Amino acid sequence: MRFTVLTLFPDFVESYFRTSVMAKAVERGLVSYSVVNIRDFAVDRHRTCDDAPYGGGYGMVLKAEPLAAALDSVGASDKHVVYTTPAGALFDQERALALAEQSDIVLICGRYEGIDERIIDLYVDEQLSVGDYVLSSGELASLAVVDAVFRLVEGVITAGSLNEESHCDSLLEYPHYTRPEVFRGRAVPEVLLSGNHAAIDAWRRRMSVERTAARRPDLLARAALSDSERERLIENGGHDESDTGD
Repeated sequence: MRFTVLTLFPDFVESYFRTSVMAKAVERGLVSYSVVNIRDFAVDRHRTCDDAPYGGGYGMVLKAEPLAAALDSVGASDKHVVYTTPAGALFDQERALALAEQSDIVLICGRYEGIDERIIDLYVDEQLSVGDYVLSSGELASLAVVDAVFRLVEGVITAGSLNEESHCDSLLEYPHYTRPEVFRGRAVPEVLLSGNHAAIDAWRRRMSVERTAARRPDLLARAALSDSERERLIENGGHDESDTGD
């Protein structure tokens, strides 16, 4: 998989690709990347990439000319172009899985009030939001998308680990514990020390369901819950979002 990131702050982005799991994936040839400085495509001697919005208002808008030139330079017309913006569709694990099927992704990192709409019309395949809040850095949002997607590439993360993570089955992940066995008076649940793998699996499943019901009940509508799990939720006062009341 290849990522191409268009940004005004290339050092910010470069540091991510040279760190931790991503750096190892690049070293192993599972992921490749390029970081493009939008300012290199500015047409004036001041390397101006933003201007005031037509119609007035606060803030500045990233200009179409340098963005278009940068996109053309990387052959964006033959790649999947993503623009991260608070006005985009909500990015989630399902969308990450879909993007992981792409072989070549271009991400545009917005700044200020956003980018000229004509770039979206001409180049962008999808607009994604990483949450219902606003960031000052489009780089943070774009790298969140990159991180969620690249780890799904075969060989980057152990398959078993991916299958147990939050959101893989519309449930949040169960709690984790490691040594010491007792910390500040709080002990590891006995079942995790029992060596009984069936009991451990059952406990982890129950914790996932209960945690999801408490923190993200909206996810339960998509979760494959057993009849006994649904009954337990109702008994404990949890709301089964898949129950329409019909």
